[in-house]
Amino acid sequence: MAGLLVRGAMRAMLVVVGVLLVTVPAEPAEAGGFERKQRQYERVRDAFDAHLDDMKKAFARERAAWPPRDIFLRVFKLDSVIELWAAKDGGKANGPRVLVQRFPICAKSGELGPKSRAGDGQVPEGFYTINRFNPRSSYHLSLGLDYPNAVDLVRADGAAPGGDIFIHGNCVTIGCMPIQDGPVESLYLVAVLAKDGGQKSIPVHVFPFHFGAAEAAPYMRGASPELAAFWSVLEQGYRAFEATQVPPKVRATAKGYVFPASR
Repeated sequence: MAGLLVRGAMRAMLVVVGVLLVTVPAEPAEAGGFERKQRQYERVRDAFDAHLDDMKKAFARERAAWPPRDIFLRVFKLDSVIELWAAKDGGKANGPRVLVQRFPICAKSGELGPKSRAGDGQVPEGFYTINRFNPRSSYHLSLGLDYPNAVDLVRADGAAPGGDIFIHGNCVTIGCMPIQDGPVESLYLVAVLAKDGGQKSIPVHVFPFHFGAAEAAPYMRGASPELAAFWSVLEQGYRAFEATQVPPKVRATAKGYVFPASR
């Protein structure tokens, strides 16, 4: 519960983070054009120079398609890890993904449970997409999540829900997911290539833990009825992917997350 004990300090620091994470809006998906535009920035060029060959090898080792396509990120707060999944080499569009790499999250804030208000220090939980690429972030490079969504706005209950939630470099955070500079360069270039290849939406599913795992049991038992109900909805998305290795279709609505039947 360390995040709650330092909430006052984090509220003050949140202002700084909001100022520092000035974002360059992402251009529409456009095969061949997005990478070129991103490479106009020195940090992106350096990322490609330093990590492109290693990521090619990582994809080849896991028999994932290269250039990357249908990439998907899962975040587990308790384990402090981001998983990168991608389409299989030779696989059909929107077919099963394979796990390519895990990126350790190097700093935490808040506690298990979703974000509710600006300044609460919480990392969101739910179903999101990448909506911003920031090649000149104060935290090296960063990928922004489309928080708050309709579910988050209802939870905020009229209060400011906060925003500017990023996967970024460096190793400091107030509600974000830092993975240090080298790892974020690798992840960033993969996301650039996927978007450049035409992937319009990069899903990011943020979970408190692996549902059903032994280490999750104490948190499930101790959760309030409201939190347990919310986690049970997240579990539906988690188990759908575990069964198929295909990210489920999810819509955020004012009534909660909805899982439309796949056709």
